[in-house]
Amino acid sequence: MRPYEVMIILDASLEEDAIRAVIDRATEVIQSRGGNLSRVDRWGKRRFAYELDHRWEGYYILLEITAEPAALTELARVLSLTDEVLRHKVIRLPDRVAGLARPGARSGTGAEAEAS
Repeated sequence: MRPYEVMIILDASLEEDAIRAVIDRATEVIQSRGGNLSRVDRWGKRRFAYELDHRWEGYYILLEITAEPAALTELARVLSLTDEVLRHKVIRLPDRVAGLARPGARSGTGAEAEAS
């Protein structure tokens, strides 16, 4: 299982029920493939820096997920086919960033270890 962040940008004109349906669909895809949804962070409506699909605003959602790569491939496929999703990005987090560093692993390089 690997840690991922998934940023989803939805159409800003969607109702709350439609936004919840997209989140539920993403959660279902992840959980049906053995993954775990750690956190859903709704950023809300944000203005774009440039026009995107003839729109200037989008509704941002950040998902923190722990899953196998195959589950994220399926999630990306589902999100790309969903009409409400303007853009999405799947990022694999390094273990040290996600707080999953192995207990026996060295925490730094030789130069950092000498400086401490």
